[in-house]
Formats: sequence, C-alpha cells, structure tokens
Amino acid sequence: MSRTRLERVRAAVGIASLALQQIEDDLSADDVDQEELAAILRELIEDIDPPGGLIPALAQMISVAVRRAEQIEPDRDGDASCPLHEASALITDDAGQRLIWAARALDPQGESA
Repeated sequence: MSRTRLERVRAAVGIASLALQQIEDDLSADDVDQEELAAILRELIEDIDPPGGLIPALAQMISVAVRRAEQIEPDRDGDASCPLHEASALITDDAGQRLIWAARALDPQGESA
C-alpha cells in the first residue's frame, strides 16, 4: 500500500473523528430534549441524502473492504472477508436497528416528521 494512500486514510479518519466529537458534544448539551435526541439518532441511520446516514455509510465502506479482501486474501479461504462481512452486518443489523428502536422509544411520532 502506498504511503500516500495510508496518509489519506489517516487524515480522513481524523476528520471523521472530529465530526463525531462534534456530534458527541451536541448530544451532551443540557438542552437536548427527547425529540431532538431521537432526531439526532435518526440522522445517524436514515438515508435522507445519499449515501445517507453514518451507519449505512460505515457498513458500505466495510463492504468495499470485504470485496477487496475476497480478491486478495490467500487461498480465498475467507479468513479476512468473513469477519468483515460479519462486521458490516453487525453495524447495520445490530447497531442500526438499536438506534431505530431507541429513536422510536424517545419520540414515536417523529418517524413521519
């Protein structure tokens, strides 16, 4: 892997970390009520603007890694791609679904808003 690619990935991870810190700071605000918290959670999972939502975008990125791992892993044995498939599924099926449940519990009427 070229050094510049790794540097780009590190920079992108740094930017994403800063963005996530901003979201964490907003979630920590004393004036966040249940409707706003539910709306923030929905923003993390919904496909409002393609590619839409942090959780689906993260799962998609891992799916790209899966496809690449399938192409390059030794003996095509799945030692790399299988855990990546599972990670992608856990993000969408587990984390994503739990965020949906939490948002619904906080603000059931907010789904249609």
